[in-house]
Amino acid sequence: MNDDNAEEGVIRLLRAAAHIAGPGGRLPSVRTIMSELRVSPVTVQHAMRRLTAEGVIEVRASKGAFAAATQPCPQVPDLEWQSVALGAKPPGDEALPDLLAMPGPEAVPLSSGYLDPELQPVAALGAALGRASRRPEAWARGPVEGREELRAWFARQAGGSFRAGDMVVCPGGQAALSTAFRALTAPGDPVLVEAPTYLGAIATARSAGLSVVAVPMDADGVRPELLDAAFARTGAKVFYSQPLYANPHGAVLSRERRPEVLAVLAKHQAFLIEDDFARDLVIDGTPPPPLAADDVHGHVIYLRSLTKTAAPGMRVAAIGARGAAGARLRTARVLDDFFVAGPLQLAALEFLSSPAWQRHLKALRPALKARRDALLAALAAEIPRLRPVTVPTGGMHVWVRLPDDVDDLVLTKAAAAHGVVVSPGRPWYAADPPAGHLRLTFAGAPPEVLTDGVRRLAAAVASVGPTPYG
Repeated sequence: MNDDNAEEGVIRLLRAAAHIAGPGGRLPSVRTIMSELRVSPVTVQHAMRRLTAEGVIEVRASKGAFAAATQPCPQVPDLEWQSVALGAKPPGDEALPDLLAMPGPEAVPLSSGYLDPELQPVAALGAALGRASRRPEAWARGPVEGREELRAWFARQAGGSFRAGDMVVCPGGQAALSTAFRALTAPGDPVLVEAPTYLGAIATARSAGLSVVAVPMDADGVRPELLDAAFARTGAKVFYSQPLYANPHGAVLSRERRPEVLAVLAKHQAFLIEDDFARDLVIDGTPPPPLAADDVHGHVIYLRSLTKTAAPGMRVAAIGARGAAGARLRTARVLDDFFVAGPLQLAALEFLSSPAWQRHLKALRPALKARRDALLAALAAEIPRLRPVTVPTGGMHVWVRLPDDVDDLVLTKAAAAHGVVVSPGRPWYAADPPAGHLRLTFAGAPPEVLTDGVRRLAAAVASVGPTPYG
């Protein structure tokens, strides 16, 4: 134990002893403390001097230490002035911190946005980080846009139109998204999003001072005719979309709509931010290529992250664009934090170039399928009133339609009381939701835990009386 930790240990022991002994009560002797904590007499004396100065204890010559006759009354801080100094709360979304909150150990998580720890390639990531950290260049200042090889890997994921120089490495997809909104828009501008869509995108856009406009979608993705109308009405120049396994509902932009969406972008000289977060979370079939692969004239800005596919701590992503838009993205990214930590970039490269990456992807598909099927089977058996909008062919989530007499926020609170954490559907809409929904995550727990979670949710549904959706 070092000297600082040893002294803090003595202080904690004496504080507890003073509390138990009460005002004027005798405290353990120096010899007793030395024996119990295995510390030196000098350490005990230093700790006693600090507590004496605070008025917690009294040291009486030849008699020892005692709890002070009058214990100090800690001053209650008055922080109300900060509300006045800071002014109005900035726009954003309160639901995002709730979504990211860690559930208690006794709760069943049906709201996680990350893979079950059993599915994370932690051993391979640790080995990759160990190898990377021993390379001297990991600790040197690398290119501000990110390591060339890593940018080249992300460029290949986007399709043939992108080069390494078009990409910039970011510390996670959320940071990349924040960069994109800031680089491509100005405060007060409208930005289009799907309805529903990732609530982190809604929150980030509002925090940037943007006016968020919802464009309805269905099981085949965003509706091109409504996207066209929204561009025409608002004059927006940016549309945020998840064409593959969209969060929260799992829809995939259909083959027929892909060229229609690109045509709308060309008509309005606008950009689409393609958030390709779930590219590797495939369950059934073969996913279509990124929309960026079909984009010839630079309308699509491509965002890809490793966090969802690997582990929450793998905060490595990239965003890319061609032309002036790419230059603005790279400039904005540099202003945020100069560059992503070298050891993490090299660890990502080590992992992606090793056989462990392909082994991980190969094992992930059947594991996700087993979890999805377990959740759907449990819903059908336990709560047939909760209808999945669609059976997702990839991703992490099932989007469940609630009966008209069940309020999503009320049910979410009831579920928490029954020991299961779910995500209400309302925050995933930038405008008024057309109906009540829940987002249930199947990737964050093994099948037997998911089944138990649905049973708890069934009990919560039974406990909620009819409530008009509002």
